[in-house]
Amino acid sequence: MHFIPYILTQTGRNLRQTWGTQIMTLLTVSLSVLIFAFFFLVYSNFLKIGAKLGDELRLIVFLHEEIIPELQPEIERKIRDFSEVEKIVFISRQEAFARLSKQLGRDRDILADLGSDFLPPSIEVYPDKSLNNLVRIKQFSDYLATLPGADKVQYGHDWVERFGYVTNLLRLIVVLSGGLLIMTTVFMVSYTIRLTVVARRDELQLFRMLGATKSYIQGPLLLEGLLQGLLGSSIGLASLFALFLWIKDRFSGPGLLKLFDFSFFPPVTTGIILVASILLCAGGSLFSIRKFLRV
Repeated sequence: MHFIPYILTQTGRNLRQTWGTQIMTLLTVSLSVLIFAFFFLVYSNFLKIGAKLGDELRLIVFLHEEIIPELQPEIERKIRDFSEVEKIVFISRQEAFARLSKQLGRDRDILADLGSDFLPPSIEVYPDKSLNNLVRIKQFSDYLATLPGADKVQYGHDWVERFGYVTNLLRLIVVLSGGLLIMTTVFMVSYTIRLTVVARRDELQLFRMLGATKSYIQGPLLLEGLLQGLLGSSIGLASLFALFLWIKDRFSGPGLLKLFDFSFFPPVTTGIILVASILLCAGGSLFSIRKFLRV
């Protein structure tokens, strides 16, 4: 008997004998992959949103007095030691006045009788565009407020904090759903393989006494787990993609989905999720084989 035809034939036989349990396992794996991939997709798109919002993010440190040029390198070093920043700009009263005049446009005449002394000097700090820096922006702001001569620090306080809370919550959900994926996948596949082993225990014992190799005995069971992982993860990812297309089509008008370019997983990420699910199911098969089949 050739090895590969036997493995395929016996795997098909196992699937037919326990088809009810096989379907339940397949649905469980699919649902677990769908839940994990859904929250991971939302989380990955939130990272993109954070990067785009970070393009416009800056912290403005208003000062009591202008910092003399000799002290500016020391202040810049303190800022960079605390957090990664793209650039730091020192704004004098004259520069602030010129900016305000430009912003007022035709109404700049209201500044005719005013000098630049009523505007405070400032330091504009542009954080590095990364999620960690965005989440830590409140700590960064508190640190900037301790700089010599600092009066107050201004930034988009409310939306940055809310975004940080939501992002941290999504990160926790992704971790929990990943744990759920691992536990349910390994358990269900292991349980299904166990039923197959119990149903064929006498036959497998006979094969062993006749001198059958481990590959002949374990091969069909391992292939059964691999197929569960492949089909289950494929169904889960395909369902998520269909849901993603439906949401984009349903909410394709002006709004959040148009403001930000929500996208599906790149092929590499999709492949990683697929392979990870297959390996988890194969791991569940091996666990069950070693525990319930002493060969």
